[in-house]
Amino acid sequence: MKELIDYILQFGTLNKQQIALVESKMREVELQKDEYFSQAGKIPKQVGFIVEGVMRGCYYTNNGEEITRCFISENSLVVDYVNFEANTPSSEYLQASTACKLIVFSKQDWEELSHTIVGWDTIQSKMVQKCLFQKSRKGPVISQDATTRYLEFIKNYPSLTNRVPLSYIASYLGVTQQSLSRIRKNIR
Repeated sequence: MKELIDYILQFGTLNKQQIALVESKMREVELQKDEYFSQAGKIPKQVGFIVEGVMRGCYYTNNGEEITRCFISENSLVVDYVNFEANTPSSEYLQASTACKLIVFSKQDWEELSHTIVGWDTIQSKMVQKCLFQKSRKGPVISQDATTRYLEFIKNYPSLTNRVPLSYIASYLGVTQQSLSRIRKNIR
């Protein structure tokens, strides 16, 4: 819980009573690898903070191909915020790429913090902006060759190459797993 409070305090100040209220609304959740935090076709009902592990945003094309759009790791919020706020079904999945430990707020508790803590909306807005920026972080440019895309991935996500399945990385880069294996072999 300390990690989340430290994260929140980067965006504003809270007194001890406010921190106690935030802590009273938190619950710890563990997801196994491949479990979903939120799913396409369903309305997102929670906001999470990743204490340990890596999650990914993904979707399926019309022909059933799985596409990884982003990776989200420790000390980050995880939520499909646009659909969470609008109370509309999501178009993508948020899935655990590794076993994950999260601190989670229900929609009701998240909104209650807004109504109770003066200044929470400003803090929340800054946290959400950072979350949206991380999720929208520029993906690989398909016009670049695959090796360049992989090198960019390593630069943007240095800690993930040995933590998440190669199939997810290949999907993110828009290459086959075999191509990714060749690229990795040639770089070493």
